[in-house]
Amino acid sequence: MTNRRSIFFVAMIAVLQLWSVAASAHQPSSSGPHTGIAIAEISHGEMIMIAEYRDRIIGLAVRATDTNEPFRRVLNYAQIQHAYCLWGKMPGGVTDEASPFNECSHAYLAAAKAVLLSMRGMGGEAVEADAIVSAIDAGMVLRGLALITCQFSGEAFNTADVIRPAWKDVPLHPASMVTLTALAAALLAVVYCGRRLLRRITP
Repeated sequence: MTNRRSIFFVAMIAVLQLWSVAASAHQPSSSGPHTGIAIAEISHGEMIMIAEYRDRIIGLAVRATDTNEPFRRVLNYAQIQHAYCLWGKMPGGVTDEASPFNECSHAYLAAAKAVLLSMRGMGGEAVEADAIVSAIDAGMVLRGLALITCQFSGEAFNTADVIRPAWKDVPLHPASMVTLTALAAALLAVVYCGRRLLRRITP
């Protein structure tokens, strides 16, 4: 039974990664050049605040009409990275430097920050973008986040390079291991119950 659970756990991770790749493949493609676009680094303190405003930032960016190709590519990257990082749902992914999901969290939040700063120069989005920037700045000051750094704080990113979670480190991070094990167990239970139900209704 232990071996079956281990196999299922590995298979679940593979399926999640394939789903993320498939999701990225369905994003609007560009007919322009396909070289990467540099994305500036983000500090640990900035990450915490950007994470709280991410949905609002991406929502505003998706609705923007006065855009250009670099903006759309960085936005696309932010969404792809978010999926690869399991949609920011892993405990400690943003706040815990030791999390195997911390570096990929830096990537999608750095892209979200770049998108936000770009919108400050857009006519239709500038006012709301400025309001979000002001709220983030105020939050960092009030919570003393400005000087907090971590091992990935100086790392720049590029839209040509997808940052994946450090899966090999999951067993060394208790919060991640517990969460993924619980998810695997839940999926295993669903499959088991589904098979039993099919056996009952199959003549």
